[in-house]
Amino acid sequence: MKPTKKDISSLRSTLEYLKENGELVSTDVEVDPHLEVAAIQKHFDGGAPLLWEKVKGYPNARICNNIYATAERIARLFDVDDPRKLKFKAVEAIRQPLPPIVVKDAPCQEVVITRDVDVWDVVPMISHSKTDPGRTLGAGNTVVRGQHFWGGSHIGYNRMNFRGPDYSSFQISPGSHMDQIATHWYKKGPIPVTINIGVPPACTMMAGAGFTYVILPRGCDELGVAGALQGFPVELVKARTQDAWSIANAEYVIEGYVDTTQKVWESPLAEKEDQQGKYDFHPEWSGYMGKAYRTYKFQATAITHRKDRPLYYGLIVHAMDDHFIDVTMREACFLELAERIVPGLCIDTNIPMGMTDWGGVIFQVQKRRSRDEGLQRNILSAALSISLGAKLGIVVDEDVDIYNMEDIMWALATRVNPKDDILTVCEGGFGQTFQPAERSSAGDRQWTQSNIRFSGGMAIDATRPFIYKDAFRRASYEVDMVDLAKFYTKDQIKKAKETQVDYAKFMADRGI
Repeated sequence: MKPTKKDISSLRSTLEYLKENGELVSTDVEVDPHLEVAAIQKHFDGGAPLLWEKVKGYPNARICNNIYATAERIARLFDVDDPRKLKFKAVEAIRQPLPPIVVKDAPCQEVVITRDVDVWDVVPMISHSKTDPGRTLGAGNTVVRGQHFWGGSHIGYNRMNFRGPDYSSFQISPGSHMDQIATHWYKKGPIPVTINIGVPPACTMMAGAGFTYVILPRGCDELGVAGALQGFPVELVKARTQDAWSIANAEYVIEGYVDTTQKVWESPLAEKEDQQGKYDFHPEWSGYMGKAYRTYKFQATAITHRKDRPLYYGLIVHAMDDHFIDVTMREACFLELAERIVPGLCIDTNIPMGMTDWGGVIFQVQKRRSRDEGLQRNILSAALSISLGAKLGIVVDEDVDIYNMEDIMWALATRVNPKDDILTVCEGGFGQTFQPAERSSAGDRQWTQSNIRFSGGMAIDATRPFIYKDAFRRASYEVDMVDLAKFYTKDQIKKAKETQVDYAKFMADRGI
């Protein structure tokens, strides 16, 4: 059988590869972008890539999602055999970006709409839950390049709700790159941007890498990092109505500008009641319902898209698909942060789903000598300080599996002195309103960033003291010295292991 040719230069070529590989689940049954797409994806959370060929109200559109719902699939897209090693490839991409190139003609501009712009007529935005303020745009990747990003390129997510045919709210996370841009250019004129929908996988991965700006500072080349990750430059094309750039292989692009002189409410109910941070938006990465705020205004000036049935990437936010989009580059950034603080000490990082994408990180270190002692806490404190709103950081030794949460719990239960090893970092500092624990600190005042105070991040040092390393040697059994086949048949071995729960199997395989 001829091996399937892989092309990840666009979303549609990636879908074609997944289809030929037998992974894509598609349907010709018409789907409603209002609630149905999100509900179906949640049913298949962590499962196969999904494609809807027919979309209610949009005869020329298709919707897809769930492509990034497993770490194994993402790693394979980027030619990495072990998904745990993808972050190491991403670190090299951060260190050696491959700058984007400019093309004159692009698939994303096969159709250009500059008059009577109506995003609702063209883009099949989805709604997530019954309490959403309607169908919203969460799939767009904002691109800012050139002078408005200090000579570099930025790509990220900004949730949007089109309150009219051509204007929208534009949610900006406090402290983010887009917040830095808006702060610098505040009331100095329109900020030209493009909202790119249905982009190549590497661009999607890069867009999720929020709040690690010590490693990816303003003026860096985030699209260059995406290019290095995929192994070839990202192609850009000049926008038709703005001094901005579009991802050439995107499916849809909304051109426009952010107006920092005007505000738009994210929700009609929040606007009616004049209350920020109280009424529901869609579910958010923290695992709680997002809340509606008043934001800067995004004004659309054009819509461009592919002619042949463009794809809308209608992802839901609190799901494995979004989780791996958010953490793939963040894990790499934390690994690079640790390497810059003390080269060679940190050997791996992991952000499990329970840490809610931007809510925390686990470091694995290997102490080499007694004077390494304490450096693990420098890493933890730095990570929780630079990643605004991060609530939990854990560091463990090389003999603990950071991908097995029961093993993490074992380390916490057996290696942590609650008096000395649990630290509070940045108490009273800057947090995130996406976390209810932070929002509620505003009390009777409006639950906005200006009124909250960060309760602090919890740093837990679950490493053994280097000088007492031998006292913490894990229990071990000589599983490698016996050959089970000498005593039992294959069926007997299989039957005997059928009832093993995951952690029992984990310990049995390692003889611990």
